[in-house]
Amino acid sequence: MSARKLPLRKCTGCGEMKPKKELIRIVRSSEGVVSLDLTGKASGRGAYVCKNHDCLQLAHKAKRLERAFSCAISDEIYNEIKKELNNLEL
Repeated sequence: MSARKLPLRKCTGCGEMKPKKELIRIVRSSEGVVSLDLTGKASGRGAYVCKNHDCLQLAHKAKRLERAFSCAISDEIYNEIKKELNNLEL
């Protein structure tokens, strides 16, 4: 019997393909609200970022999340995501 295939996702910051469980999902709901999805099951359009600040900074600088979601993302939302990343690291 063959081993199960791990789902891979691409980090929007560094561009590396990694297992889905190693990444954090950022989701835009149908109402247009962008938030962090810790369960990985929230409905909406998702984009993935590594669990470090460098990748989030790269995604913010190159506006990759804006491209992934086809909408503008304010600095307040990035700050909220950074705070939640800090909570995850503790």
